[in-house]
Amino acid sequence: MNISSRNFYLLSLIKVSHWFMLVMPIIVLFYQSNHLSMHEIFILQSIYSISIVVFEIPSGYIADVIGRKKTILIGAWLGLLGYIIYSFTEGFWSFVFAEITLGIGQSMISGADSAMLYDSLRDDQNEKAYLKLEGRIISIGNFAEAIAGIIGGLLAIYSLRYPYYGQVIISAIAIPAAILLKEPHCSNIRIALGWKQIFNVVKYSIKTQVLFWNILYSSFIGVSTLTMAWFVQPWFIMNTVPAAYFGILWTLLNLTVGIASLFSYKIQHTFGEKKVHLFFNFIIIIGFLALGWLPFWSGIILLFIFYIARGIATPILKNNINQFTPSNIRATVLSIRNFFIRIVFSVVGPILGYLSDKLSLKYSLTIGGIILGFVIILSFIFFLKNIYLKLTKEVFEY
Repeated sequence: MNISSRNFYLLSLIKVSHWFMLVMPIIVLFYQSNHLSMHEIFILQSIYSISIVVFEIPSGYIADVIGRKKTILIGAWLGLLGYIIYSFTEGFWSFVFAEITLGIGQSMISGADSAMLYDSLRDDQNEKAYLKLEGRIISIGNFAEAIAGIIGGLLAIYSLRYPYYGQVIISAIAIPAAILLKEPHCSNIRIALGWKQIFNVVKYSIKTQVLFWNILYSSFIGVSTLTMAWFVQPWFIMNTVPAAYFGILWTLLNLTVGIASLFSYKIQHTFGEKKVHLFFNFIIIIGFLALGWLPFWSGIILLFIFYIARGIATPILKNNINQFTPSNIRATVLSIRNFFIRIVFSVVGPILGYLSDKLSLKYSLTIGGIILGFVIILSFIFFLKNIYLKLTKEVFEY
């Protein structure tokens, strides 16, 4: 088995261990059972995001220095520890500690996993397969989350703690998978260790305009889809959806993302890059503006279309960044994207959560749509300007 096939299967298993989220269908109910308001829930997620922000770029840089495999393994251990803390504690401050641990663990894996996949394919001289395989990994993750949604919902019938106990077992799977990963040869070209070098990579990402606008545009889409994911369960509650159906609806939404991700490369090939971008930009913006005001059945249809757009967007946007990034700084650059997503979400999330508590969910979503819609449109214009003025998509030298 060649290195790209081996690592693809192992990275898929790691994705499953992180996306088989038994807790997600009931997480808002779990927080509310522990007396957290929507504002506190978003503050908790903001703390998680800040934890990722603090370690995101350094962790991507660490992956470029010590290797992707070791970095992913550290992240796997921290992920396990985070859910152990959740399983046996209660209250806001205990959850803060758990979220910080999970955030650091996630930052160690994000960027390093995509960089390892791309470099594994590059070792096998098959970089063109990246979009297809990245889409498959994302799809596998979403299918795992979909299945977990049903199981987590059933476990929650007996206790809202049971999904967390199960999550400990699932998280442990990532550890042997990470140990079995094989470091790509091209990623063995290390860059020097030091904060100056991190600054140089950030500076390079800003100065290289085509890469800068790729990162910015991709990040705003990421912020939008992440924010909507945290509004789905409050929207269910607003529409008096029985708790027993949370897991089923969560499962169907994630199946939708998974299928869309699986066929994202075919969709782009069929309709063209520009049309596909216009589609998911439009749907994401309309989703925020309209969801809170629609009756349940119209809203649920729009929500499924939103998740289709999310599934198509993620692998395409990551592939665009990879195409303009040198191998020896790829994990760092992908971490810059994740860094920006989390830092923006850590500001936007609590504000929208506060507005949801003080005004209403529908007004919060609408205001979010106006703000996020503006930055998406603006960054997309500059993204197009830089992408389509380029005659080739060759990787720049660092």
